[in-house]
Parts: sequence; structure tokens; C-alpha cells
Amino acid sequence: MGAQRLQKLIAAAGLGSRRRSEAWLGAGLVRVNGRVAALGDQADPATDSISVNGIPLPRPPAPLTLLLNKPMGVLCTCHDPHGRPTVLDFLPPELAQGAGLHPVGRLDRDSRGALLLSNDGDLTLRLSHPRYGHSKTYQVQVRGQPSPTTLERWRRGVPLDGVSSQPVAIKPLGQAAGSTRLELTMTEGRNRQVRRTAALLGHPVLDLRRVAIGKIRLGSLAEGQWRILEKGELQDGEWAGSLPNS
Repeated sequence: MGAQRLQKLIAAAGLGSRRRSEAWLGAGLVRVNGRVAALGDQADPATDSISVNGIPLPRPPAPLTLLLNKPMGVLCTCHDPHGRPTVLDFLPPELAQGAGLHPVGRLDRDSRGALLLSNDGDLTLRLSHPRYGHSKTYQVQVRGQPSPTTLERWRRGVPLDGVSSQPVAIKPLGQAAGSTRLELTMTEGRNRQVRRTAALLGHPVLDLRRVAIGKIRLGSLAEGQWRILEKGELQDGEWAGSLPNS
């Protein structure tokens, strides 16, 4: 994680907002390794002892990112007040409750496939902020047999809510009675974008499965199963970098 501003660390630990953390720093209530800290100071929670008004700052869990093959009917949330299944239900208790994991982005309840879970806030930002344009690949079964003209319209980007969509890479995978299988690769992720676009084009989605997030693919990972991402998978240049300037 490295050194970060103390107000950010205190807020991330859940002790108070950044504004309140700054007030505590100004009042001399924050100590790092026994020394009174000032506004603007930084510390590394992995190696430094940080306290606020005598209360030790909890050490963050080790950075962890998982790839889950989400089944259909499961919610991309950490808790559902109605008791419906969530993505954390597929993890052992020590990870579901104690590792601080949360979904990175979303996958509709009626969709299935690749979903990342992480406790790394910086990684979550890099993967979910639209400015980065990370690609996602889907295998989709749609009703009917879209014509070449229809597929070309989809490739160019179909406007949604009056705003143009970005181009989509489309590869036909085959046809069956009354349906067509397609592979879509997109760098945009509006709410239910694939389903809404397919419906507008007259070919509603019958099944939607995300098979890859960037270069990270489901492979042989079974539905409901998960695996820890190797460090090298997250150090790929595709995931690196800081937030682009506005």
C-alpha cells in the first residue's frame, strides 16, 4: 500500500470522515509511532503504528483480488436486506467477513460469468472508472438471427438515452433454431447496456455470460467457483497507471 495521507487512512478505517480526520490532526489527537502528527503527514499502515485519541488504527487486510464465476440469480452486492444470494455467499467466512472484499463493477442478477472481488481501493478505481476503458468480453445468446446490417449497426454503437454508444467488436459464434450466439468485446459499461441494445435492435438477450475482464479470462473456472488472482495478473500494463486528467 505504501505511505498515504493520514486523513485518508483514518477515513478508510471507518473512524470518521476525511474532514473530521483533518480536525483531529489539527487538534493534535493523531499519533504516528508515538509522535503527534500534523495535517499533511503521511504514514504506511502496514509498518507504522497509528492512533486517534489513543485508539489504534486497525491494520488493513493484505491486498486481495479474486475472480468469481457468478451464477445467474446472484446479486453483485455484499448484503441484501431481502436475504437473496449475493456474491459473498460463495466465499469461505474468513474471506466473506474478514477480508474487506467487495465487487468491482457490476454484473446483472440475470447475467453470469466473470466478476472481480477486491479489497484494493486503488485497483477498484482503475478497473471501474469509465476513463480507463478496460475491455470486457461477453458471450451472448439472442433471439432470432440478426442480419449483417443489424450487426453492423451494433458494431458502430447504438445510441442509448440519446447518447451515442462506443463501438463494439462482435464475432458470430453460431446459430441454433430461433437464436444466435455472439461474442462481444466492449470498453463501455452502461447499465444493462448489452440487454438494452439487443432489445432495441429487435433481438432480445436470452443468455448473457461475461467470459473475460481485460486479459483475465474465466477459462475452466466452474460456476460458483473462485480463484485468487496471481500478482503477475494484476501487474499487467493494462491495469497499471493513475487516473487520467479531466
